[in-house]
Amino acid sequence: MKTLVTGGAGYIGSHTAIELHDAGHEVVILDNHSNSARAAVTALRSLTRHDLPFVECDIRDATALDGVFSEGGFDAVVHFAALKAVGESTVEPLRYYDNNVAGTARLLDRMAAHGIKTLVFSSSAAVYGNPAAMPINETCPPDPQSPYARTKLIVEELLRELQAADPDWRISILRYFNAVGAHASGAIGEDPCGVPNNLLPFIAQVAVGRLERLSVFGDDYPTPDGTGIRDYLHVIDLAQGHLKALDYLGRNKGVFVHNLGTGKGRSVLDVVRAFERACGRSIPHRIAGRRAGDVVVSYADPTKARDELGWTPKYDLARICTDLWRWQSTHPHGFGDQKA
Repeated sequence: MKTLVTGGAGYIGSHTAIELHDAGHEVVILDNHSNSARAAVTALRSLTRHDLPFVECDIRDATALDGVFSEGGFDAVVHFAALKAVGESTVEPLRYYDNNVAGTARLLDRMAAHGIKTLVFSSSAAVYGNPAAMPINETCPPDPQSPYARTKLIVEELLRELQAADPDWRISILRYFNAVGAHASGAIGEDPCGVPNNLLPFIAQVAVGRLERLSVFGDDYPTPDGTGIRDYLHVIDLAQGHLKALDYLGRNKGVFVHNLGTGKGRSVLDVVRAFERACGRSIPHRIAGRRAGDVVVSYADPTKARDELGWTPKYDLARICTDLWRWQSTHPHGFGDQKA
């Protein structure tokens, strides 16, 4: 398949682009570099030994999208291009709705205009909020707790309405739990702009000396050690889920929702200890107040993805931390250590 990967220079998008290429897909990367590095594209081309086509473009730019799609031959879009920081979304909601909701609507409009009706959408377990029971399966009622999460749920609803209006659409909604880790080569990994909003990249930057200490947001939650619990999934396992979703859409029309997670919850302090073992260093940390928009416990029931997509994660938390440390220790300043 010829596949456009929006946000393909970003963290999850870049790892998925590699897996798509290695599986034989013709990949075109689109990114506006609002939260990604140009050097990531260079690294992708080196890893794949292929001059992957890249277009610098914003998904809200209809004219630019028409230029991309007019090249012809596209079979599908894997859509990652979104703003994703929970805390940031609570102080900049308009920016999140503009990019995540309006941008996706613009992308879908131009896809339809060019006859491209197969989409894998990057959603989030954040749409579930604070469910009453664990693990979380796909029938759990949504209860988003942040503007970021609400933008994801709104797009999910838009996709269902689009497919109801035009049954030729084939749409996969993948609700990610916490994507972490890095490519085994150490050549690409998560490189957030500014101070990381997510736990593991923050820990990695503390370990490498880039940041002084980790702030643990809350130690008074109703959990065994008082810290929040999440389902941490290796980014390569997550990327493989997109390949499985594309294969599934090749056989099925409709809208399909799947959780991608391990089914195991780990606390913040569990993760700190696991990373200390991987890097051989202590991680200085302090307890801070709870962070707006955070949920207490969240881990997946991945049964549906296993049964319908044939997807199961392979990598555990130790492997996640080892791969992440390989990336961070060889790139202390992320892609800033390379020439664009």
